[in-house]
Amino acid sequence: MTRDTDLSPPVRIARDLVRCPSVTPAEGGALAHLEALLAQAGFAVHRVVFSEPGTPDVENLFAKFGSGHPHVAFAGHTDVVPAGDPASWSHEPFAGEIIDGVLYGRGTVDMKGGVAAFAAAAIDFARTAGDAFSGAISFLITGDEEGPAVNGTVKLMQWCAERGEVFDACIVGEPTNPEALGDAIKVGRRGSLSGTLTVTGVQGHVAYPHLAKNPVPGMLSLLGALEALHLDDGNDRFEPSNLEIVSVDVGNPAFNVTPERIEARFNIRFNDVWTRETLMHRLRETLAAAAASLGDLDYELAFRADGSDSFLTSDAELIAALSDAVEAETGRRPALSTGGGTSDARFIKDYCPVVEFGLVGKTMHKVDECVEIKDLDRLAAIYARYLARVFAA
Repeated sequence: MTRDTDLSPPVRIARDLVRCPSVTPAEGGALAHLEALLAQAGFAVHRVVFSEPGTPDVENLFAKFGSGHPHVAFAGHTDVVPAGDPASWSHEPFAGEIIDGVLYGRGTVDMKGGVAAFAAAAIDFARTAGDAFSGAISFLITGDEEGPAVNGTVKLMQWCAERGEVFDACIVGEPTNPEALGDAIKVGRRGSLSGTLTVTGVQGHVAYPHLAKNPVPGMLSLLGALEALHLDDGNDRFEPSNLEIVSVDVGNPAFNVTPERIEARFNIRFNDVWTRETLMHRLRETLAAAAASLGDLDYELAFRADGSDSFLTSDAELIAALSDAVEAETGRRPALSTGGGTSDARFIKDYCPVVEFGLVGKTMHKVDECVEIKDLDRLAAIYARYLARVFAA
């Protein structure tokens, strides 16, 4: 059995956080554990709960050490996706077992390991700096990143702004590396737009099609128009935009009945060629043209309100300081990437320059999610180097 005294601070914190069953939106003890660690190290800690009708209340944490500038923030989340069937795991998903130098459990990579690494680095820095410290280090931790993302970082940033908090830079500890620690820093993200397409007809008996109006052929034509839509070829900053149809449903178990309606859902990940508004306009035009060729087609297009535009961080000082720290610890000069999905950086970008750097993401959201403990230690060392460079003066 591994003893606590044998574990480095980032590994011990990561293990203890994994043992908190904080499946969105449950806090699960994760924020309480962070609060205790940070308060003991001299951070002023605030636990704030945000609400929104139709969504679960979510606990968040803001902690700060110091009061001056530069003001560096570390951001992340302690909520995790469900573990699924525990019997499918080689190790119990919330046990935080360490076997042969590997920590197993839900959230080890996404992203309790990242939170643990920057907590360990910042706590050590704060204890060393003491009262002479003239800058500020903050933590922005949510329990809503894997969920609706309504009562988490977006509101926590607003809450901070209302308190007069001004950040100079932020690092989000999401797992950014595809193969090995040091591969990539995320300096931006493509935007996201989700939509629902509905075609309504007239239910009827399949033997009497003249007495019904089957909405399925019309939907297939509209989806064909979306599939054929070429959005762009990408550019030197971003990958090409892509539209993916994720669901088509009529809810019809019968073989002898044409349905009354059919619904399809899609998501687009788009680059800086588009904004949500210009993309929505293009989709409406495309569907209108396709529908006009079909005659009398009753369809409706609705977009979700939780979309986000693309963004690109160009703060040379932030990127260079973090890249230098990564290279010093790993021997790799990280690529500057904008690939992958979305993250809470999309909310933080409106308040300060933000980049993302964390662990290797191969096992995130998978059964037997895990991380090598040596990577936790190296990630903490990277964050520590970054802090030392920023606050060198």
